Amino acid sequence: MGKPKIGIALGGGAARGWAHIGVLRALERAGLAPDIVAGTSIGAVAGGCYVAGRLDELEKFTLSLTKKRVFGFLDFNFAGSGLITGKRLCDELDEYLRPVLIEDMERKFVAIATEMGTGHEIWLSKGRLVNAMHASYALPGIFRPVNISGRWLMDGALVNPIPVSVCRALGARVVIAVNLNSEYFGKGAVVPDQEAHAEPELPDENMALPAGNGRAAKRLLHRQFFGRSDGAPGISSVMMDAFNIIQDRIARSRLAGDPPDLMISPKLSQMGLFDFHRGSEAIAAGTAATEKELDDIQQSIDTLAA
Repeated sequence: MGKPKIGIALGGGAARGWAHIGVLRALERAGLAPDIVAGTSIGAVAGGCYVAGRLDELEKFTLSLTKKRVFGFLDFNFAGSGLITGKRLCDELDEYLRPVLIEDMERKFVAIATEMGTGHEIWLSKGRLVNAMHASYALPGIFRPVNISGRWLMDGALVNPIPVSVCRALGARVVIAVNLNSEYFGKGAVVPDQEAHAEPELPDENMALPAGNGRAAKRLLHRQFFGRSDGAPGISSVMMDAFNIIQDRIARSRLAGDPPDLMISPKLSQMGLFDFHRGSEAIAAGTAATEKELDDIQQSIDTLAA
């Protein structure tokens, strides 16, 4: 029957998504390169760069990030539909991927997005790769949505966090799922009979942006976005954690109904969703998790090829 087509579903997970680089590298080295790539959110970024032959550039960019540089990419936008416009990140991707059209790439690739209003699951399989990536990672409330062909699109993890179903629809016979949040599964327990005793209120802070002091304004934005030193969560932590809980519930439901043939689960519980500066750790975790599954992946392929 010949070698069966391999599909890989790259899940969402913000900064943990750098682990996808290690996963894809390990599969390539083992001669198990996927024929079909479907990605959601950060999975669409890693998968798109891989299929476009730009994984080296993405890895170089990832390893160059520091906390300061990450903050520099946050182009705050208080008048729009998201805290961040995303233009600086999009421009960075555009530098390497400007001419790339999805339909011209050698392997099949789909980026998953969610349509505002209808909640439709949108499969972006044609057009500019950068636009598809941008729409797929447009986290509600953080990044403003992206208008593509008259549809306002946002993060695909709202409807399909780990797009196994897409790989199967495109003809993959062996589907590998990469779950960046597997260590959080099962933590959604019910805690009954809790008393609603209020904690002491935190002291109020003057949240007006300091006039004429750029450095002070940046410090204030940083504190509001990433949280205060006393442990109070910042805007990004609240929104990302809420989104991660939703994504976890949806992923469990969808994987139960359409399970992959194999699951790769990098150990990333110690990595925060905004720890984009810890790329080397995430890549190493992705590599290690994949190498543990290589024998099972090869066995599955051999069984279907027999």
